[in-house]
Amino acid sequence: MGLNTDYKVARKVVDAYKDAVDLRLQDRFNTKLLGVWPFGPQIIFCKPAIASLEDLKGKKVRILDGVMAKFMEKIGATPVTMAFGEVSQGLKLGTIDCAVTGPSSANSAGWPESATHVYPLGLQVAVQGYGINMTAWKKLPPDQQGKLRVAMEKLTDDIWKYSEELWADGMRCNAGQDPCTTGKKYALKTVKPTAKDLELMKSALKDIALPAWSELCEKSNPGCTDTWKRVVGPVVGLK
Repeated sequence: MGLNTDYKVARKVVDAYKDAVDLRLQDRFNTKLLGVWPFGPQIIFCKPAIASLEDLKGKKVRILDGVMAKFMEKIGATPVTMAFGEVSQGLKLGTIDCAVTGPSSANSAGWPESATHVYPLGLQVAVQGYGINMTAWKKLPPDQQGKLRVAMEKLTDDIWKYSEELWADGMRCNAGQDPCTTGKKYALKTVKPTAKDLELMKSALKDIALPAWSELCEKSNPGCTDTWKRVVGPVVGLK
């Protein structure tokens, strides 16, 4: 939350942190990390008109995780846990006022049939990884290990590129703009994020997300916070 707010930052964070994650996976799960790829920035879709995060005060917002719930509570919104497939109906009936996901996911699930506004402030960019069992990895000859590394780097680079293209296309489709090649055209109003809200996301990382993650991480991996601050901190301006 507030860390990976766009593709550019997310890629820098992943590149800085992936070696530390690889070591932890090898130590804890006997697994070697081969590549990391993203889902796009998770943004806010609403049925009521909104112009900034301040307008979420008093509204019910479907969230993705506990850290996002804490952020919504901080700005005066009520976080709601709801299955993805129920969100469109929830927006239509007023069970919730807003919900968070990526633009292509929202499009494919029909959220714009009920929502009226989209606020493309990136709350977070989720990432996934490819791994291989270390026992299997060590059985591969060095030349095959090298070929696999190169192939996985190419694959993950392609996914990063495609994810960004898909995100942009989803935004156009939801707003009824061309070209729209991967989804259905709707007529959502796109609201430009305010400078104040962009700054608020930076503070959310420092004040909410990092402390919450650190508390959980230190329980199973003592020292992980110091590692994170050392390798990722400089990328996002935190010490």
